[in-house]
Amino acid sequence: MNNWLKIIIISGLILVCANTTVFAQEIQRAQPVWWYGVTGGLNLNYYNGAVQILSSTVTTGGPFRNGDGAALNAGLLLEYRPGPVWGGILQVGFDDRSGSFDKMTSPCNSCPDWLSTDIRYLTIEPSLRIAPFSSGFYLYAGPVLNINLGNEFTYTHQGNPGYRAEGSWSYMQSATLSAQVGMGWDIPLMSENAATQINVAPFVSFLPDVEGPRSTESWGITTVRLGAAIKFGSGAIVSRVMPAEIPAVIERDVQFSVRAPKGVPAKRRVRETFPLRNYVFFDAGSAELPIRYVALTKDQAANFKEEQLQEVQPINMTGRSLRQMTVYYNVLNIVGDRMKRNPGTAIMLSGASENGPAHGKARAETIKKYLVDVFGIDGSRISTEGRDKPKLPSEVPGATKELALVRAGDRRVDIESTSPEMMIEVGGGPHYMLKPVQIVTVVEDPLDGQVLFNVAGAKEVLASWSLEITDEQGKVQRYGPFTRDQEGISGNTILGDRSQGDYKVAMLGDTKLGKYVRKDGSFQLVRREVAVKEAVRYSILFEFDRSKTIASYEKFLTEVVTPLIPENGKVIIHGHTDIIGEEAYNDNLSRERVEDARGIIERAITSSGKHGITFETFGYGENLQYAPFDNYFPEERFYNRTVIIDIVPD
Repeated sequence: MNNWLKIIIISGLILVCANTTVFAQEIQRAQPVWWYGVTGGLNLNYYNGAVQILSSTVTTGGPFRNGDGAALNAGLLLEYRPGPVWGGILQVGFDDRSGSFDKMTSPCNSCPDWLSTDIRYLTIEPSLRIAPFSSGFYLYAGPVLNINLGNEFTYTHQGNPGYRAEGSWSYMQSATLSAQVGMGWDIPLMSENAATQINVAPFVSFLPDVEGPRSTESWGITTVRLGAAIKFGSGAIVSRVMPAEIPAVIERDVQFSVRAPKGVPAKRRVRETFPLRNYVFFDAGSAELPIRYVALTKDQAANFKEEQLQEVQPINMTGRSLRQMTVYYNVLNIVGDRMKRNPGTAIMLSGASENGPAHGKARAETIKKYLVDVFGIDGSRISTEGRDKPKLPSEVPGATKELALVRAGDRRVDIESTSPEMMIEVGGGPHYMLKPVQIVTVVEDPLDGQVLFNVAGAKEVLASWSLEITDEQGKVQRYGPFTRDQEGISGNTILGDRSQGDYKVAMLGDTKLGKYVRKDGSFQLVRREVAVKEAVRYSILFEFDRSKTIASYEKFLTEVVTPLIPENGKVIIHGHTDIIGEEAYNDNLSRERVEDARGIIERAITSSGKHGITFETFGYGENLQYAPFDNYFPEERFYNRTVIIDIVPD
């Protein structure tokens, strides 16, 4: 058995060395999802155990022990590769496990005996396929079902007189289970741009003895399989690289640029002024407070302080923000705490319902009852009214699209007050909102650590574009496809475990007329490990109201936000919308609001005499990858209608 282990180890080293070369060279090729092919190879069979009863008429003079042999294997192959790492393999084939047992000397006259066998199977071999380096090298493992096709033996006794017997084995199992583990290496034979891809894949696998071929005695078969597969696949090419001698032909040129941060922060401390919407949303047809809102007992309310919510920590700044929704779902507890602290305050609860004003008022009474019973607020300080639509409705007359989502935003109770301890005026005019909540936290992978890739004209010229980023060691990372003019990728993601790196980047685009274009650039990244100064974040919220523009917030941006921007600081402005409406319109709306906010702040900075301030702007629209919140509930959609301003010190 030591010889077989050597074969496995040597074969594995050959494949790993070959893979190292491929990985360093980064063979670039299209990867179809489905591959079809044939396999062929050599089975190196090793027999262990002992046999003596060959059939009902043949029994040897003594037991035959161990043995080996070589035989052929051939089959049909199907591979499924939905991604560069994980996949599956199904192989159905003819498997020959023939061999000869070691010579046995009979007890009579020391006569030599020989026993050979011809045993053949139809095998069904499903396997899990893993390409750990996202390259041609792969591992696979899985069960093997062996269906017996033939089982003959030849027994020879060279005594005096000699004896020879041929026949079929008795006690043979019609089907057995075993397993296999192996490794292979896909070598492409065609150009990476060919419509049909052809790979040749040498492989080695080990099939241990799990269940012997017979139901009697102790014969077991262990096999090492050496072979190769030829695979065929076709599909959309993941990325295309134009040969140097063929110029890219496009309808109109696009401009590609890269902007990388001077230092990539792993974490950042952020002081956020979180706006608090004065709405409580209800489920369709219900006047009960939804369970997603935090309801306290009297004892809990007695000890509740809104400052407790500052301790809730986020996971990251750009993903779904459980932190903010946790704060928002405590809105009634915040109102109750503020009214307890300020006995002179009063509020109006205006409930709206598609079932009429009476049902709307019932919703308002539900909130009043909670504040009176749990926080002990005097009921005379809380007035209620009912309406069929809120004062600022989302649904407009004649609207026909996405009405279910729009109407969910109108099933609510508005909390109104003239008390400055409760509310603040925002956006000019009669727009009021509950006073914001202050939150201080540490955020992982902040936005100022992103590398920005700009493809001016992409939306007009390109059907899609992707990125191939190569470090100085030749390792390639691929991102995309994209369709927007600008995309940001986390510098921490690109760096991985490294502290710094020099990168070359290729933008690979497909134009809308089927042409290809390539643009190249470079950038450097250095991870900033030391602690950085605290950043400040403000958010501007919008109603479902197209007429309300960023200009309404000019006083807020000029008198509150701009004074906090330090010399040589950075201002990151990103706009978002909910999923209601056309995607193109939402993209436009978010970009316009972001640019308007930038213009107001830049004019205020010029007036203040500050210098060295840089801006980064993003209009994400309804893009779910960057949305601050999910879009399942109306409150999440309302919070996604926002422009967020991050002030980052130098």
